[in-house]
Amino acid sequence: MSEQFSRFDVADYLTNEDEIAAYLDAVMEEGDPNLLAAALGDIARARGVTELSRQTGISREGIYKALSGTGNPAMATIMKITSALGLRLAILPRGSC
Repeated sequence: MSEQFSRFDVADYLTNEDEIAAYLDAVMEEGDPNLLAAALGDIARARGVTELSRQTGISREGIYKALSGTGNPAMATIMKITSALGLRLAILPRGSC
């Protein structure tokens, strides 16, 4: 009997605000901007890239490219996307959480 595996996609598990916040918090701990972009891409896929594109005025292709993990999105793009996703970026002193 052979084992069968399905492809893991974190977007399938980002179903509520608490999960999304915990995911982004863990990603921010890594301090890698490419990982942050990829994580926002995961959240965008979980929420629906087409709707996000409509809300931000950024093409679907532009969103996928910017949030691929290898893209280099401008801060303005990050701000538009996080706002459309209903997220707020906050800066806190280290160790305050």
